[in-house]
Amino acid sequence: MSDFYEDLELLPDRGRSRLDRFLRYSLLFVLLYTVLAYALLPLFWTHYEHQKGLATLPMVTRTAQGIPGDPINVGLVGDTKDVVCAMHEAGWYPADPVTLKSSIEIVGSVLLDRPYRDAPVSNLYYLGRREDLAFEKPIGSSADRRNHVRYWKVLDQGEEKRPVWLGAATLDRSVGVSHYTGAITHHIEADIDAERQFLTGSLEAAGMVDAKYQVTGIGPTMTGRNGGGDPYYTDGEVWILRLVEACKKRDGAAETIPSPAATEIKDQIWHAVAGALPSFRDGAQAPDPESRDSGFDAAHRPGMTGGSQ
Repeated sequence: MSDFYEDLELLPDRGRSRLDRFLRYSLLFVLLYTVLAYALLPLFWTHYEHQKGLATLPMVTRTAQGIPGDPINVGLVGDTKDVVCAMHEAGWYPADPVTLKSSIEIVGSVLLDRPYRDAPVSNLYYLGRREDLAFEKPIGSSADRRNHVRYWKVLDQGEEKRPVWLGAATLDRSVGVSHYTGAITHHIEADIDAERQFLTGSLEAAGMVDAKYQVTGIGPTMTGRNGGGDPYYTDGEVWILRLVEACKKRDGAAETIPSPAATEIKDQIWHAVAGALPSFRDGAQAPDPESRDSGFDAAHRPGMTGGSQ
């Protein structure tokens, strides 16, 4: 550092003045960017007006080792019977508990390419406890590729005077080794918003959703990593679905309750940027819609160790 200042002393006054201005402006730019990106803009689009009880909750799960896992990206409003019925009607299967028998079965499913539609998912933790419910929807003939979601009941009564659940939905694309621990794990697709769309679309197509709205999740994330070290990116919103009661199917489309204008503008910018960047378009394998028993509604925008066995 002393050599740097000595070099500055040797510069002509004009050159030293230009360098000084450059350093000052650079420092000012960094400070302004930091305040804008990490303080002002998040306050501008953070919103919980439709479910105020979620405002103080974290929006990322944890592995058993305390490593940040899959982010929260979906939510449901309804009691346990409503959730189980809705998922069943949408073609999702409850995951088996992790036991020696189920672990052997999932290995056989992957190695022998045979179906295991209710294969176990490893535990993730939210608010200090493992998931209350877990569901999956197979892709193909083995358990190496599948859609799956974990749910935690977080509020006994939300704004609708019904229980509120938060969930983490991801698509398992292959079996491999955790980048962090070396354990055998499923690797996830990077575009977790697409899996959120698939899940919400399948529930809507089954007539299980009365209304839907957004609340703030982890916020826009371009370079996230889950508990197995897999990359992900997301607009950072959580779509909350108000389920029908007593499994009585809804006729017609679910009501969409609008988000604040700032959030909608942020989402439009995010999707434009995400769609334009080659790393987002080509860096992760895109889910194959024809291979999924789809309730996916094209009109919507688009788990083992580390969050995805």
